[in-house]
Amino acid sequence: MSSGLSIRSSGELDFVSLGALVHRLDPGALPFRKATHFDVHVSGAEYNVAANLADCFRMKTAIASAMADYPIGDLIAERVRAMGVRPFYKHFRHDGVHGPNMATVYSDRGFGVRPAVVFYNRSNEAAALLKPGDLDWAAIFAGGVRWFHSGGIFASLSETTGDVIVEGMRAAKAAGAVVSFDLNFREKLWNAWGGARDAVDVVGRIVEHVDVLVGNEEDLQKGLGISGPEVEKGTAKELFDKKAFFEMIARVVKKHPQIKAVATTLREVLSTNRHRWSAVAWVDGKQYAAPVCELDVLDRVGGGDGFASGFFYGLLAGETAEQAITLGWAHGALLTTYPGDTTMATLEQVRAFARGESARIQR
Repeated sequence: MSSGLSIRSSGELDFVSLGALVHRLDPGALPFRKATHFDVHVSGAEYNVAANLADCFRMKTAIASAMADYPIGDLIAERVRAMGVRPFYKHFRHDGVHGPNMATVYSDRGFGVRPAVVFYNRSNEAAALLKPGDLDWAAIFAGGVRWFHSGGIFASLSETTGDVIVEGMRAAKAAGAVVSFDLNFREKLWNAWGGARDAVDVVGRIVEHVDVLVGNEEDLQKGLGISGPEVEKGTAKELFDKKAFFEMIARVVKKHPQIKAVATTLREVLSTNRHRWSAVAWVDGKQYAAPVCELDVLDRVGGGDGFASGFFYGLLAGETAEQAITLGWAHGALLTTYPGDTTMATLEQVRAFARGESARIQR
C-alpha cells in the first residue's frame, strides 16, 4: 500500500456500508409542482458508495440498513440486489397507516439558470428507528471485511443512529477493517431533533473511530466544529483555494490524529448543467489534487458519492494516493452524465477518462 492505511488483503466482503435506504422521485427537468410523472431511483448516501463499488468497480459489497416490509420496501430491495449489493436488514412491519416508511426524496433536475430543488419526506423513517443491538455485527463481519463506511446523513436521522454508527465502527475495528465516514452535513436534518450542538457532539464521537474522512470545508466546519474561512460554496474561490482546505485538514488531524486520509470534491457551478469539477486529498501528510475539467451535467445527484467510491476503490486496489483521487474524480464526473444516484459507468470507462481520453464516439 502506498498510504499508511493497513487494508486487509482479502475478506468475504471488500466493503460494508451502514446507512438509510431511500427512493428518489425524479420528474426530470420539470419542477414538482408541474410534474405529471417521475422516475424512481433507489438511493442513500452511504448505500450509493457500496452500489458503485459493486456495479462499476466489481467489488464484493454489502449494506446494513433498515427495511420496511411493504411494496416500496420490496422495490428498494430489488434494486439493491440488482446492483450486486448484499443486504443485512433489520426488518420493520409497515402497518399501512403510521409506517414505518422507507423515506422519499423529491428532486427535479433543474435546467440552465434554474437550480435543482431537493426536498424530503422522512416521516417515521424505518432507518431512524435503528438503535444499538438491532444489527448482527458478528454475522456481518464473520467472513472478513476490508472496509467499513457510514455517513453524516444517517447520523443525523435520530438520537440513536449515531450510536449505531459507533457500534458498527467498533465492530469494524475489532475485525481489522478500515473505517471511513462521509460528513455529508445536512443542517435541515440535524435541526429536526438536535441542532448544531448535538451534531458536533455526535459526529465528534464517531470521528474518533475513523481512518478516512470525506467532507468539504462546510462539512468540516459544521460537522466537526472546526474554525475556518467563510464558506462560499459553488464559487471559483472555493474551487481554487486549495490552501484553505489543506489548512483546515491540519486542524482536523490535530484534533483527530488517527485520521490517515481526508478528501473532498471541488465544484464551481457555472449553471445547473455546466460545472467545473476537481478534487483534493490529504493522505499521510501529503497533498494531492485531481485535474480540473468542465462537466455537462445531466443529473448532479450522487456525484460526491461517485467520487468517494472511486477514491476508496483506488485505495482498496492498492493504487497510489494520486491514482486513487484521480479515479474518484473520473468516476464522480461520469456519474453526473447518467440519470439517477448510482453508477452506470464501467471500470474501463473510468480508467479511460482518468487517463484523459476524449468523448469522441467509440465504434
